[in-house]
Amino acid sequence: MAESVCRSLRDGALEGELAPTLTIKDSLASPFGFNVFSHILVQLSSQIVAGKSQSQGIMIVALSRSPSSYIDLLKTSGVDVESSKKWIHILDCYTDPLGWKDKRRKSGDITDPSNQILSSYKTVKDVNKLFSVICDLGRGLVGESKSRFCVAIDSLSELLRHSSVQSVASLLSNLRSHEQISCIFGLLHSDLHEERAVAVVEYTSSMVASVDPFHHSVDGQGSYLGNSSRQNLTKGKFNVRCKRRNGRVRVTCEEFRVEPSGISFAPVSSVDGAAVAVAGLIPKVQFNLQLSEKERVDRSRVVLPFEHQGNGKPIQIYDGRRSLEDSKNEATPISGGKKEDSGRGEIIYYRDSDDEMLDSDEDPDDDLDI
Repeated sequence: MAESVCRSLRDGALEGELAPTLTIKDSLASPFGFNVFSHILVQLSSQIVAGKSQSQGIMIVALSRSPSSYIDLLKTSGVDVESSKKWIHILDCYTDPLGWKDKRRKSGDITDPSNQILSSYKTVKDVNKLFSVICDLGRGLVGESKSRFCVAIDSLSELLRHSSVQSVASLLSNLRSHEQISCIFGLLHSDLHEERAVAVVEYTSSMVASVDPFHHSVDGQGSYLGNSSRQNLTKGKFNVRCKRRNGRVRVTCEEFRVEPSGISFAPVSSVDGAAVAVAGLIPKVQFNLQLSEKERVDRSRVVLPFEHQGNGKPIQIYDGRRSLEDSKNEATPISGGKKEDSGRGEIIYYRDSDDEMLDSDEDPDDDLDI
């Protein structure tokens, strides 16, 4: 749930443990990942201003939007921006991410003296240096003590665009293990990358929130269709997979609706909730795990190798201790004899040759003089 995700980020990391990390995934079918990112940013900022969060400051790495848009977002959401220089800092990687606009400057970390909450970074390809800049600016925001700060990355896709998967995974791992970082959350456009890259980012995250399209079908199961109705263009499913400290994984689901005032979350209906729960338990494989009605009928007609056919004839199998001729003579029914009960069977084993090894029920040491 969105509330539990915000609570986990607010509580931060325990002593000696990695910082909780949230990856928000969206796609072209449901492009509302930034709405979720903005919601979490506003909620966490409000908690920081009120002093109810482990983080005492927040570092925003702006890769897909201008820094001024985040200031406007916080203002319209009612967050006290007047005191923002005490608890927020924005690293501008959006204006000139590769330093093309100002090639004469060699430094990627440039701070404007007139603006104490904004710094410019112009070498996004250098992920190792980006980690050092984030740590230095965050340390300058909260101080050198044990105070912690939060890191918000508005586009992990931009980092993957300019750097390798290994570099981005190393950046997230180093941020998680930093002693002054309380929590991390970022946005990833999953349909822009290979499955391998998405899996690596998910592996380095303790929480993964997927923004999926919502379409209610007749059979009660959620289907993901490109031609969704007009009503479904502003709503969808918010699926969260959270890794607990004891190794267990918790999966939750909510409905979300995007409105002019912002994004809102609500519990899923009973029918859709059951469908999502069943879908979450079934692993993603390349074959169908369910049987159709025709397949069930065909399976019931299959005769097992040792299943009696029930045709009324006596079943005769050679037992291995007598010759084949004797067995055939004994198996011939005597005329006028009592009719055997067809409901009872007998197992007779035919040994192919007397040269074969002895059966398991025969003692191979009978000929020994002990």
